[in-house]
Amino acid sequence: MLKLNVYSKEGKVVDEKTLPPEIFEMKLNEEVIYEAVRMYQANKRQGTVSTKTRAEVRGGGRKPWRQKHTGRARAGTRSSPIWRGGGIVFGPKPRDYYYRIPHKKLRLALLSAISYKAKEGKIILLSDLSFPEPRTQKFVGMLQALGLSSKKRILFSPQKLEPNVYLSGRNIKNTNFTSAKDLNVFDVVKTDVMVFPLDGLEAFMKRMQPAVDESSKSEQTDTNSIRAKDKKSNQPENANSSSAKEKK
Repeated sequence: MLKLNVYSKEGKVVDEKTLPPEIFEMKLNEEVIYEAVRMYQANKRQGTVSTKTRAEVRGGGRKPWRQKHTGRARAGTRSSPIWRGGGIVFGPKPRDYYYRIPHKKLRLALLSAISYKAKEGKIILLSDLSFPEPRTQKFVGMLQALGLSSKKRILFSPQKLEPNVYLSGRNIKNTNFTSAKDLNVFDVVKTDVMVFPLDGLEAFMKRMQPAVDESSKSEQTDTNSIRAKDKKSNQPENANSSSAKEKK
C-alpha cells in the first residue's frame, strides 16, 4: 500500500493518506501511454497547411517560348513544378487529423502514467488549496514551502478550479491547472510534479473507479476461463472409449 504525506500550504505535514493500489500501483504500460499521447497531439493539430498545385498558381496560360530553334529546353507553362514559382507536387492540403482510441485504452494509459508518477514520488497531496483573494506572492510562498520553486513543470489538479487560485498562479512560469475531471495522460506525462488537493484526489479516484471495476471483471473472466480449461484437461482420456464399450 502506497502512503503519502498530506501537507498544508505552509509546508507542514498534517496527515497521511493511503492510496488504493488498484489506481496508483498499476504496471507501467509504455505502449498504451504512447498511443494516448500521440492521439492527443494529433487532435491538437489545426490541419490548415496548404500548398498550390500547378493548376492553382497564378499565370502559366501562355507558352513561354516557341517549341523549337531557341536552344533552350522545351517549356509549355510557367506553372510547371520544375520552375521557380511553379506548383508544388504532392504538397500538404487541409485535412482533419482527429481520431480516437478506445476508452479502455485511455483509462489504462492514465492509470499507468499516474501510477508511475506516484512510484517516482512526484505526487504531492495538499490539505487545502484556496485563497481569500488573488495574491501571486502568497502562491509563490506556498510553492517555496512545498519545495517546488526549483521544479520545471508543476500541475495542480483540484476538484474545481477556483478563480482566486487560478489568478494567483497563472503568471508563474511552468505552473498549470487542470481539474480532476479533465486530467488526461498528456497532462500527466508532460509535467514534472503533480499537486493534488484532497478534494481533487477524491474526485479523481471516483472518476477512475469504473475503470478499476472493468479491469477486475476482466481478471475474473480470465481466471474462470483458465479454471474451465484445467477441468477439461484433468478429465480422463479413456472416459469416452469406456462409455462406448458399455453401450455395445
